Amino acid sequence: MATSPFLLSRRALLLAALSAAPAAWALPPRTLQFPRDFGSHPDLHTEWWYITGHAKTAAGREFGFQVTFFRSRVEATQGMRSAFAAKNLVFAHAAVTDLEGRVLLHDQRIARAGFGVAEASEADTDVRIRDWSLAREGGIYVARIPAGEFSLDLRFTPTQPVLLQGNAGLSRKGPEESQASYYYSEPQLKAKGKLALKGQSFEVNGAAWLDHEWSEALMHPEAVGWDWIGMNLDDGSALTAFHLRRADGSALWAGGSFRPRDGVARIFKNDEVRFESLKTWESPRTQAKYPTQWRVQTPAGGFEVRALLDDQELDSRGSTGGVYWEGLSDLLDAQGRRVGRGYLEMTGYAAPLKL
Repeated sequence: MATSPFLLSRRALLLAALSAAPAAWALPPRTLQFPRDFGSHPDLHTEWWYITGHAKTAAGREFGFQVTFFRSRVEATQGMRSAFAAKNLVFAHAAVTDLEGRVLLHDQRIARAGFGVAEASEADTDVRIRDWSLAREGGIYVARIPAGEFSLDLRFTPTQPVLLQGNAGLSRKGPEESQASYYYSEPQLKAKGKLALKGQSFEVNGAAWLDHEWSEALMHPEAVGWDWIGMNLDDGSALTAFHLRRADGSALWAGGSFRPRDGVARIFKNDEVRFESLKTWESPRTQAKYPTQWRVQTPAGGFEVRALLDDQELDSRGSTGGVYWEGLSDLLDAQGRRVGRGYLEMTGYAAPLKL
C-alpha cells in the first residue's frame, strides 16, 4: 500500500526537528515559578505534558487512559521571518485501555505551531492540535480528545501540591550534567468525566498522574531507551522510578522519588533504584519483547509492577516516529498485596529511541 504524501511530509518535518538540536549544555538550577512553568518553554528543544490514569464506571467497568502532548523546537527555522516557517511542532498521543474488552485503542496527531492549528501557550498549560486539547482552567486540567475509535472528555483536579522531581525540579537523566531536564509531577489527580468507545459513552471516575518535562537533551549516547513507572498508591503516596538502559539491558542511569501523603518527597539517587525483569511479552506486530512484569527496588521499599494487559504497545511512527509500550499496571508490595495503580512506560525495545 502506498504511503500518502502527507504522512511523508509530516515525518520529514519531525525528523528535521529531532535532528537539528544544537550541542547540549548543562541546564542551570532554577526555581520553578507557577503558573508560568505550567506553560510551554519554546527556548528549549523538547517538551511534553503527559497524563495517565485509570477510571471506572458506576457498574465497575475499568479503563486506563493516556494523553500526551509534545512540543519540539525546529532549530533550522528559528531565524526565518516567514509566518509559514515551522518553528515548533506540536504532536500528541492518546490511548485507552479497555480491560473488559482486553484491547488498547490509540490515536495520534501532529502539526506545526501557528495559524490556529496547533499552539502551546507559554502562560499556562494550554496545548492544542485542532480539536485535541489539554488546558488548565481554574486550576483544573481539562482534556478533550475526540479520536477515531474513542473520545475523552475528562477533568483532572489536583489534590496535592506539585511534586518537584530531582534537585528542586532539575532532574538528571544521565552521567553527564547536560543530560537533565526540568521536571515536575502532579500525582493523585482526581479524574472525572466521559469516555467513549466506538460510540458507547461512559461516565467515569478515577485517579490520574501528570508529568511535565522540558529539556535541551535527554539521552546519553549509550542509552537505547528507558523504563519508567508513575504510581498512585492507595494510601495517597506517590512513587516514581526510572532507569535508562544500554543496548545490553544494563542500567546506565536511574532515579525517581517517593512522597507520602502530606509528607516530604525523598529523591532517589542513581545507585538506589534497580529494575529486574520477571516476565516478558513478545509483540506479534514488531517482535519486540517487553518486560510486562518487573521487580523494582527503591529506598521506599521493594515493589512488583504487573501490567493489567500485556498488549499495550503503541505505534507512533505516524507522529513521533517510534514504537513503545505504555500501559495500565498494578503496584504490589513485597508481600504481593496490591498497594497502587498507575502506568508503566517502556521505550527502545522495538528499536533504539531517538530524541
